Amino acid sequence: MKISFLNIFYPCLSALIGACVLLFSLTVPAAQVTEDPLERQVLDIAKDLRCTVCQNQPVAESNSDLARDMRVIIREQIQAGKSREQITSYFVDRYGDYVLMKPPTRGSGAIVWAAPLALIVVVGVSGWVFLRRRLRPSMPPPPPLSKEDAAQVRAARKQGSS
Repeated sequence: MKISFLNIFYPCLSALIGACVLLFSLTVPAAQVTEDPLERQVLDIAKDLRCTVCQNQPVAESNSDLARDMRVIIREQIQAGKSREQITSYFVDRYGDYVLMKPPTRGSGAIVWAAPLALIVVVGVSGWVFLRRRLRPSMPPPPPLSKEDAAQVRAARKQGSS
């Protein structure tokens, strides 16, 4: 009996494939992931506050040292029993309205809310005026000259050329 490479290779390959299928078909029980409710509260408040170091990034998403410190302060204040409004006003007192991701509609924040609307109105009125002038009918052609007027024009030309 002649032993060839294929006679040894195919059974080994099929055993290897069978072992892989068995290995990957087994399910591994996973423990349920639980979220800390305090951490959820911290992130909910932190997403409404702007990191003053980063450019327009909420504290919840920033990895800067200041954002980490702000999240620690938020956590401490929640544990102390302070409300969301008290925590937000704590940061507004220290950093101003800039620290809010959604600026208030009063004071200097009103400009942030009103400027886009004013810009839309200005662009709309400008476009309307432009189109109104552009679509205006052109001036009608001048009426033909009467015989007396044509004679006066000829006489003026003769006098001007002499």
